[in-house]
Amino acid sequence: MTESSAGRSGFSPAYLDRVGSSFTDFLASAAPDLLPGRRPVPPLPAGDLTPHGTTIVAVTYADGVLMGGDRRATMGNLISSRDIEKVYAADAWSVIGIAGAAGIAIEMVKLYQVELEHYEKIEGLTLSLDGKANRLAQMIRGNLGAAMQGLAVVPLFAGYDLDAAPGTSPGRIFSYDVTGGNYEERGYSAVGSGSLFARSSLKKTWRPDLSAADATRTVVESLYDAADDDSATGGPDPVRRLYPIVYRVDAEGAVRLTDDEVSAVAATIVTERSAADGQG
Repeated sequence: MTESSAGRSGFSPAYLDRVGSSFTDFLASAAPDLLPGRRPVPPLPAGDLTPHGTTIVAVTYADGVLMGGDRRATMGNLISSRDIEKVYAADAWSVIGIAGAAGIAIEMVKLYQVELEHYEKIEGLTLSLDGKANRLAQMIRGNLGAAMQGLAVVPLFAGYDLDAAPGTSPGRIFSYDVTGGNYEERGYSAVGSGSLFARSSLKKTWRPDLSAADATRTVVESLYDAADDDSATGGPDPVRRLYPIVYRVDAEGAVRLTDDEVSAVAATIVTERSAADGQG
């Protein structure tokens, strides 16, 4: 038995001998049972047994990209959570929104955050935006078995492209399917149960030259419209002080908008809709 195969200093060989910048690949060797897609799932569909996140939207604007998500999670016909967080900063220059089986999705997001940080520490540089999108596709592909049992995770990924050519939009959006298919979207996109209604709203309000303020209004309004027609999407809740989570990613990096900023936009939309209905 060699020193390498036995492990040195009490560490297993996986910790010492593996060369590479992918934390997911390392985990597959050192502790594969910790990967979301490697865990055993019931032989029967289990989709109704776990909370599911719903609607996520993203739009590009003149200086970058915004992503927003409602706060509701459902389990079958029940509201399992009213204040779940579905949009996260993946790293300093990108964001990820989750739709699908909430527990697996949140775990995948945490692993993805570590994946990007691990790459940066090993390689000494930041992964390109296309590289980040491809790494996420590989992780989704690893969850295919669970997806076939109703525990699908379908995220939306967006970021600021530090290598964008002059004259092109630095904000980019990527959508996925359950097999890990990776598709770049133009202008806007939405995933989740309310995505049909959100897309219809975005189609009418999005423009390539939106300012950050107008893009924020577009994101919040599309989520409002989705909640109006999809019972699994939660609308603004001023009683509980629950509003969509919105991230802006531009040359300054990824920044989460405050609840006060989002609530002000939501209040304006509600006031305008009430006035239009003759109730204001």
